[in-house]
Amino acid sequence: MVVGDIATGVDVVVIGGGPGGYVAAIRAAQLGKEVLLVEREALGGVCLNVGCIPSKALISVASLYHRLQEEAERGLMVSGARVDLNKLQAWKQGVVDRLTGGVGQLLKGNDVQVTMGTATFTGPNQIIVETAGGGAEHYKFDHAIIATGSRPVELPAFPFDGRRILSSTDALALTELPGHLLVIGGGYIGLELGTVYAKLGSRVTVVEAADRLLPGTDPELVQVVARRLRRLGVEVHVNTLAQGFEDDGRVAKVRLSRRGDGGQEETFTVDADRVLVCVGRRPNSEGLGLDRAGVRVDDRGFIPVDQQMRTSAPHIFAIGDVVGGAMLAHKASHEGIVAAEVIAGEPAAFEPAAIPAVIFTDPEIASVGLTETQAEAQGYQVMVGRFPFAASGRALTTGESEGFVKVVADASSHVVLGVHIVGHGASDLIGEGALAVEMAARLEDLALTIHPHPTLPESIMEAAEAALGQPIHVLPPRRR
Repeated sequence: MVVGDIATGVDVVVIGGGPGGYVAAIRAAQLGKEVLLVEREALGGVCLNVGCIPSKALISVASLYHRLQEEAERGLMVSGARVDLNKLQAWKQGVVDRLTGGVGQLLKGNDVQVTMGTATFTGPNQIIVETAGGGAEHYKFDHAIIATGSRPVELPAFPFDGRRILSSTDALALTELPGHLLVIGGGYIGLELGTVYAKLGSRVTVVEAADRLLPGTDPELVQVVARRLRRLGVEVHVNTLAQGFEDDGRVAKVRLSRRGDGGQEETFTVDADRVLVCVGRRPNSEGLGLDRAGVRVDDRGFIPVDQQMRTSAPHIFAIGDVVGGAMLAHKASHEGIVAAEVIAGEPAAFEPAAIPAVIFTDPEIASVGLTETQAEAQGYQVMVGRFPFAASGRALTTGESEGFVKVVADASSHVVLGVHIVGHGASDLIGEGALAVEMAARLEDLALTIHPHPTLPESIMEAAEAALGQPIHVLPPRRR
């Protein structure tokens, strides 16, 4: 390794080792490029270390624990079950370590050079990497891919301290169950984590500034989740703002204000042991020296890119959360592949028909493509088919029959425009919907494909049949 002021030359530098960055690095190496990956903290990024993987690990255990308390109706009598948060955290970390270790092996196996440190552009074709040991390494590159991700938004009135005021990262590492957890933000992160602790035994209150939970999600799907939250004992306040708090040493006294039906403002206080702030994420674009590289940033800190993921500097690419749009790991990975292939001279572009999104609440929500409202707003005459899981033999045998599948299609062509699911297993089912939207499948393609019985995917077939007006296992709407 050449250190000091002498720069080592590489074909491609990838800054950030998350789901976008490590995938981009591997693909570029597969295409014959000499690749350097620089990661500041841990391979796998937010998703593998403090995001989607650890949260789903906690969700799975919390759901199992809660189910054990409810299984008497089906003849399963369980007593004495308890949660050891220290053991749970150790198991969760084991899952994370196994996956991040696997990423390291994949990078090594594809001959990607990995350097742990903080990268900064010193010019259009050069970076300096400050390593954890205090050293500095200089590199010249032909192309660069920025994949630095995002971080939780911190409210000025609720600064993160890891003790009383928690970020999502802090909430994933708790070793003591909060007596009362107040969640600021009724989006997907707040509801996922709030549901975990409600199932484990905490009292949970959710505060959302908008007029409903999960803003931007089909309200018909959200209603099912809202009903479940009520049964879990979660208290929800919409149209409510968190103004600040006072810590009396025992609890945080959180000041809230709510807009009433008549427009008047009502203020009240809620005592909470912990306050979890989940009000969005912001891009990690500052401190990179982007101006020295000729890379433009917008007024929110995002890096504008074209369909080939090129920034304003044509030889520098950006992917993932730092470019905005849907902040999803699978989107970042796909963008990383596009950037790597463009660098290698392949005719690639990021132009998916739709990007599936999953919310791991109880029950899960999964969507891809246009909702009924969005399709109508774009001028489509729509056909909609619904199939409730209450009519699914498989769902009934698992005791998870809440929710439904909804298929939205163009009435003239029968092309599937969107698939939307709320229910157990929605995260696994949406893949078929994503394929249908991406390939412009017709309702008949779904309805005539023989699905195995008894399984949950049959529900997509049944919803397509319902849209065509020929449902088998639900009654058709009455004709007037």
